[in-house]
Amino acid sequence: MVMSHLLTMEHKRYKYIFVISSILLLAMMLYGSRKAGVGCDEVLHYNHSLNVLKYYESGGKDRSALETGISYLQYYGQSYDNISTLLIKIFNISNVYGFRHFMATLSGWLTILVTALFAVWFSGWKTGIAVIALFSLSPTFLGHSQNNLKDIPFALGYIAGIFFIIRFLSSTGKIKISNLILIILSIAFTISIRAGGILLICYLFLFFVLYELFYYVEYQKYNIKDALKKAVILIFVSVIAWFLSLFFWPYGLENPVTNPIKALALMGNFPLTFREIFEGMIEWTDYMPWYYVLKYIIITIPLTVLTGLIFAVFYFRPARIGRNYLNYLLLAFTVIFPLLYVIYTKANLYSGWRQLLFLYPGIVIFSATGITETMVKLKNKYLKYGLIFLLAIMAIHPFRLLLTDYQYAYIYFNQLVGGLKGANGNYETDYYFIGQREAAEWLNSYLKKKGIKDTIIVGSNFSAGWYFRDNPLVKNITFRNEERSNYDWDFYLSTNRYIQPWRLKGGKWPPKDALKIVYADGAPVCAVIDRKSKDSYYGFRALQEGRNMEAISIFEKALEKERNDEMIFYNFAVALNRERDSLRAEAMLMACLEINPFFEPGLMYAGKIAVMRGDSLKAGDYFEKLIKYNRKYFEAYVAYAEVLISQDIEKARKILKDCLKVNPAYKPALIALADSYRETDPATAERYRKIAEKIK
Repeated sequence: MVMSHLLTMEHKRYKYIFVISSILLLAMMLYGSRKAGVGCDEVLHYNHSLNVLKYYESGGKDRSALETGISYLQYYGQSYDNISTLLIKIFNISNVYGFRHFMATLSGWLTILVTALFAVWFSGWKTGIAVIALFSLSPTFLGHSQNNLKDIPFALGYIAGIFFIIRFLSSTGKIKISNLILIILSIAFTISIRAGGILLICYLFLFFVLYELFYYVEYQKYNIKDALKKAVILIFVSVIAWFLSLFFWPYGLENPVTNPIKALALMGNFPLTFREIFEGMIEWTDYMPWYYVLKYIIITIPLTVLTGLIFAVFYFRPARIGRNYLNYLLLAFTVIFPLLYVIYTKANLYSGWRQLLFLYPGIVIFSATGITETMVKLKNKYLKYGLIFLLAIMAIHPFRLLLTDYQYAYIYFNQLVGGLKGANGNYETDYYFIGQREAAEWLNSYLKKKGIKDTIIVGSNFSAGWYFRDNPLVKNITFRNEERSNYDWDFYLSTNRYIQPWRLKGGKWPPKDALKIVYADGAPVCAVIDRKSKDSYYGFRALQEGRNMEAISIFEKALEKERNDEMIFYNFAVALNRERDSLRAEAMLMACLEINPFFEPGLMYAGKIAVMRGDSLKAGDYFEKLIKYNRKYFEAYVAYAEVLISQDIEKARKILKDCLKVNPAYKPALIALADSYRETDPATAERYRKIAEKIK
């Protein structure tokens, strides 16, 4: 009796700790997200949500939500974005992104809460508390919970769906309507954000079959009537969830049966590709190594979580888990299968592993279970204290970042790569341009102190207009970092996105004379640059308008004040070459490539000048270097082949075929390949010509 009372008291104590820690975590997340920056994806999805509302307000007549061009946004259900925007409109909320960040934080906290309750259902309140603790030390997840209204809500729906499915299928006795409603809502919610949520319906039926087999093996009897009844109910549940998911998704509503399938197919092989830094090199996302996402997970998860996973490997054996083994096995499947699938299919993933953040709740459950069960198994108190001390030491690293730079938590890297400093230049860091917020706020204060009354043009890598919404004197324009001298601006917010790794690692960025440098955990993420002279811009305008001699004169002046901008030398070379001063133009290009050896327009133009001067060997070197640096600079393949065609026709053809492996629809390469066969093999030449004709 006394023992029972003590167990009840302990149960209540851990339950209170669970509730209190959940509330404290919510307060911490809401407080931290006040400084959240506006992510680049967030801008795109917010603008799309406005078009979604127009679609419904016009009764489907406004088609802007269905005609999104190369952004492919029509294929995203993004219901959580759309609901947030609807609330913004209903309540006339002026701080649009502030409210969005509140909604994102709420979805992140709910994801943690559902995951913790899942862990409680598995093995008690201790494990649930451990889940909350591990999430509290997970910067990547907490960082995305500040402003990611797509991947975090999807993670919420995914783990909730798995929880409710497993709980329903593993239960015996009378079927509860409430359980079915929760399954319907979680599946519908997940699909309504991204078509990949259809995976939950697949899980529903796969797990149903596995549970039926398990019970048959366990009890050596089978009730076919009950099984058929449950199967019919699950079909009914799936159909309702499917159509409910389309309620706030215009593209899905247009054709409720086939369009979600089309969206799923496109998302599985996303056509947009980007260039990112990985392992110190810059590469296209569709050419990343097979272990890209796996490595990103390992180097961005806190070591405490990784340690718990190691413990879990030793704990999860049938003899220890007993009848719960199947439940754990199915949860493991929902983590491992998507990961193996994207690796096997060579899915086009980018920006780390944010598209797979929905796997993290399952990972945390296993880690938390591994830690708590190891604590129980350890009988020696000194070993227990030693383990607690070890976990605490490992937790200091992520905790420090959360304490000092919470707004940059999403770019956390663990000790395996030397933290964020070690990752700088070796991996993509501030890919959402979050550093712009701190830089823009500083610039606003700077302009106010200076008492500037005239219109100021602020340039940036990505739109920063939201940060200057209360300053009518500021006009924001966007451009690539390397093209900054071609634009008219007074101040420039330069983020580390799309800066070459050799610049980041070699101390070439940020500029030494920057007005302000924004740091995250000691690594630079953004710089505020003031313009010393606009001569480079005036020279570019003269060049565009064909005033070449005037452009030359202006560029000479520009170089007296700025000699670290490769674009000035490049534009100077173009102006000189137009005036038939190829020797001096070549000298300018050499200076350009000395500043930036991988400046693509400079390499291409240097190759063309070398061809013009009859130096095919030098031209080939330029084109070859350009192709090695950027395998998708297709013009260089054709130019290189033209240089080789009279010397080594087979090598020239190989280069053109290499180009077509990367882009089978590149028409100039097809035409050049056809021309190379015209005299020796007319049939092959005709075949390539016909393929080229079909391409618009």
